[in-house]
Amino acid sequence: MTPQTIVTNARVLTMDPDRPRAEAVALSAGRITAVGDRRALEPMAGAQTQLIDAGGATLLPGFVESHMHLALGGLELGHLQLGGVSGAEALAQAVRAYAAAQPDAPILMAQGCDYAILGRPLTRADLDAILPDRPLALTAADHHTVWANTAALAAAGILQGATTPPGHEVVLGPDGLATGELREFEAFAPVIALAGEARLQLGIATGGEPDPWPDAAARAIDRAKVAAGLAHCARHGITQIVNMDGHRYLLVLLRELQAEGRLTARVKVPFHFKPQMQLAELDRASAMTAEFDDDWLSSGFVKMFMDGVIDSGTAFLVEGYADDPGRRGEPLFPQPQFDAICIEADRRGLQIAVHAIGDAAVRATLDGYAAARAANGPRDSRHRIEHIEMIHPEDIPRLAALGVTASVQPSHPPGAMDFPLVPTLDRIGRARWPTAYLWRTLHEAGAPLAFASDWPVADLDVLRSVQAALTRRPYEGAADERVGLMATLRAYTAGGAWAAHREHLTGTIREGLAADLVLLGGEIEATPADAVAALGVRMTIAGGRVVHGA
Repeated sequence: MTPQTIVTNARVLTMDPDRPRAEAVALSAGRITAVGDRRALEPMAGAQTQLIDAGGATLLPGFVESHMHLALGGLELGHLQLGGVSGAEALAQAVRAYAAAQPDAPILMAQGCDYAILGRPLTRADLDAILPDRPLALTAADHHTVWANTAALAAAGILQGATTPPGHEVVLGPDGLATGELREFEAFAPVIALAGEARLQLGIATGGEPDPWPDAAARAIDRAKVAAGLAHCARHGITQIVNMDGHRYLLVLLRELQAEGRLTARVKVPFHFKPQMQLAELDRASAMTAEFDDDWLSSGFVKMFMDGVIDSGTAFLVEGYADDPGRRGEPLFPQPQFDAICIEADRRGLQIAVHAIGDAAVRATLDGYAAARAANGPRDSRHRIEHIEMIHPEDIPRLAALGVTASVQPSHPPGAMDFPLVPTLDRIGRARWPTAYLWRTLHEAGAPLAFASDWPVADLDVLRSVQAALTRRPYEGAADERVGLMATLRAYTAGGAWAAHREHLTGTIREGLAADLVLLGGEIEATPADAVAALGVRMTIAGGRVVHGA
């Protein structure tokens, strides 16, 4: 068969241990048909073959973004971005300029706010001083805290507080009114809803479906935001996405985009199981799995949150916080309920992914996976823990023993990329720094690694994350937790595909697999670690189709 496309004159890193290097790749009908030397593949070209000269740059399997929030990222592209903004004057200038450009917005939404943006806790009074007459809400970079001004709190009906589930809190001041700090989704959902973007927020907020079901016009609005997120992913070399919030509605929007020829990545979407749900709700997860099960759109897994985050004090810790010893955080699922969910989801053949940041949350999650194995017997489940920012040393070997994937974010450790050292490290305390962000320790203990950004929590740029992984330095008293260039690239390609049960389809450059490729702007192995991000993504190919680049 004459290839439709040949990418040649490349430094091909295949991630295939049987043939790790090559110079050229031939593509036809969305699949890889040949991998090898230029001299062998270039003569295969016909009159209609597209020949792409890589100019000696690096060709990799398309990046697998193992943990991100596609719809949220897409809609937040239109919000005010506060990454790198620090101090009251800079914040005020950014907010007022954005407000002037958005005169009709029902609420002004900002993203990427640093917990220490003012060097102390934010209050509604701080935001009122900047913008007193329009609703304003600032979302923390980790998306687990929102700070709102008085107008936003009043419009949302929570100025006097609200009843929320354990682990979620509308923080009240001595006067009995909300301070403006809203911890976790159930607390800030009423404020977020003011933006009119609730349909795309449901996947993370409630796990429910829009009611009433959106008409064609409403779906077109939402599709545009999802399409913006997909285009952003394509620009960064991402050809496969494991979404970490979800419901059937997102899959329907993606199927409609596919019909329009605008689906540029393979997307896996979970059923989001919330603590208030009954076990029978897993019928919805099974139904999603049956309805969406092809090479481009799939489900097949359940996502849960066991805790929050360290900075807001909602992560669940074995010991108390260093700056608040009486606080340990709370598990969002009681252990008996969580065990029952794991057992039933595993019995149905569903994969499970759990957000667990504190060491107690990681332990509780492992206990649930152990309960599932004891009840159902071992299988190739590839259950996952998302983030694992802290882990008790006694629990490290349990990941490999239970076959649990460490789904982690190299850009998240304090001091890496845009994340400051404080308040995170001060909150957990110096004595526990050696138990935090242990990527190499987990890897060497046998846990499979899958890397991701958690976009829009962090910058989607994979090469910046690779740079962060390679340049990270140990904290005082802690070991060097870098895993090296090839292990990092593998965790963003073959490792991510394996963690998603998709290694039969993508993640490696070899004959018969999907033609999902990313061509960088230069030679990654010859580039200093602190300059990797400068290479950029020159071209993204998904299913044999160029979705980014000339």
